[in-house]
Amino acid sequence: MQVVGIGACVVDTLITIPSYPKEDSKQRALSVKTAGGGPAATGVVAAARLGTSAGYIGVLADDGGGRFLKEDFEKYGVDTTCVEMRRGFRSFSSTIWLAQDRATRTCVFDRGNLPPLVLDVAKEEMVAGAQVLLVDGNEMDAAQEACRIARRRNTKVLYDCGGLYQGVERLLSLTDVMIPSEEFALEHTGCDTVMDAAQRLYAQYRPEAVIVTCGKKGGIFYDGNKSRQYPAFSVNAVDTNGSGDVFHGAFAAGMVRGFDYWKCCCFASAVSALKCMGVGARESIPDIEHTFEFLNRHGYAGFVTAQTCPDCCEGFEGEERLQNELFAGD
Repeated sequence: MQVVGIGACVVDTLITIPSYPKEDSKQRALSVKTAGGGPAATGVVAAARLGTSAGYIGVLADDGGGRFLKEDFEKYGVDTTCVEMRRGFRSFSSTIWLAQDRATRTCVFDRGNLPPLVLDVAKEEMVAGAQVLLVDGNEMDAAQEACRIARRRNTKVLYDCGGLYQGVERLLSLTDVMIPSEEFALEHTGCDTVMDAAQRLYAQYRPEAVIVTCGKKGGIFYDGNKSRQYPAFSVNAVDTNGSGDVFHGAFAAGMVRGFDYWKCCCFASAVSALKCMGVGARESIPDIEHTFEFLNRHGYAGFVTAQTCPDCCEGFEGEERLQNELFAGD
């Protein structure tokens, strides 16, 4: 496997509504659907959708939700040979309201009662054979062990830092590519600006790069020498749920394709934007051809003309304006 994920896998119930309802009121749903979710789990699906071989390592309940999740992985071509199905447990699940008028999402979740993941020989071998290990702060003990294996075998560790879970420092210190949300970066460091937070995270944990995601503002890239802002692409968004998860999986796929880290930022941002145009974190992920076409239309022609990473990023249309305008207040 080129990309392997360890972390949360969630069965989502997506309820589309006209607008966020008032408390103690009733409202008719526009649609209801079941979909797979979870940061690392959706990340490996994104990698698979983009033509990268991907596998998930984890424990699922042998209930309706867990069976749906396993079948959902297989539908998208994600390897499930290291997925354990356990009887007598309850799946990690969530109910998500998608407000149509403002393209927002509100989530209520139940973590279920699954036992923790324990790595066996087959799981360790899958980690050791990967190019990128994607972790998200869930399954902390197994993820930490997997990160140590990755370090010994030159597998890059990409940490989707979305939640401020207890003990996150254990993973941060083993991370090659650190991708925190703006909220995580500011709260973990105590900094007032995203730029300062990125620099502090880099100074403290010494990854190869820190990429802070900032939603509609795009984000910031810092590698210890230079910082750059990457764009958020404007699209007609109908479902933003899982867009960050997709960003991380697309970033991993970009790494496998040989893109440098800043180019991975732009590539992942495009994939994430395209995902938001459909309902469902996984089924709306574009394929690689659609992504390249989208990037080409926005002046990022280097992605279309080369599979590896030439110095085309420096000449993208709008690059100077992007650097001047984004994060002007930081």
